[in-house]
Amino acid sequence: MQHDFWHNKWQTNNIGFHLDQPHSLLTQYLSSLNLAKNARIFVPLCGKSLDLAWLLNQGYHVIGIDLSPVAIQDLMSNLGLNFKETQIGGLTYYQHAQIELFTGNFFELTADHLGKIDAIYDRAALIALPEQMRSAYTQHLLQISNQAPQLLISLEYDQSLLAGPPFSVPEYELTAHYANHYKIKLLASNTENLKGKLIAYEHAWHLSKLSTGDNA
Repeated sequence: MQHDFWHNKWQTNNIGFHLDQPHSLLTQYLSSLNLAKNARIFVPLCGKSLDLAWLLNQGYHVIGIDLSPVAIQDLMSNLGLNFKETQIGGLTYYQHAQIELFTGNFFELTADHLGKIDAIYDRAALIALPEQMRSAYTQHLLQISNQAPQLLISLEYDQSLLAGPPFSVPEYELTAHYANHYKIKLLASNTENLKGKLIAYEHAWHLSKLSTGDNA
């Protein structure tokens, strides 16, 4: 997963992708998932996002994973909570009553590690990965989460004008990855000035698991 690239980003504090407030599309559209209080929400490639604290404050149980120990340590420090640390294979596991965090390779995470997942919040995972890795990511995510519904935030822009990450993931690619498993609904679209260089379109998607009889 481009380990050296991401470790260097965090070690040099080159984290322009980190927001200093919860993401507006999360706070506006998480309700579309119709989750019960204390629902278990998985946040892949979570970094030290303030989104996790926001989810906790809404009464949800949060599970996050990131490759970078720096990110997870910063996140735990910012949360101000006490965690129990355990080593599980190649993953380091930090446990608290309302939040569980893993440090390590996303592809080493299993369904047994996660337990039951009620929803996925993907703001910075799919768009963090180059095109050649996104299929493996989506397939693994589907497997370990039992196709839990998702609030997914994507970016779309002219990839030839700017090297990622974050990468452009157009709607047709999102459909290719997920249409056999989910109903895909566009909730909202915003424009942003990406890295001060070009206009990008930020999309919020609601992915709900297909039921028997649904057409992909």
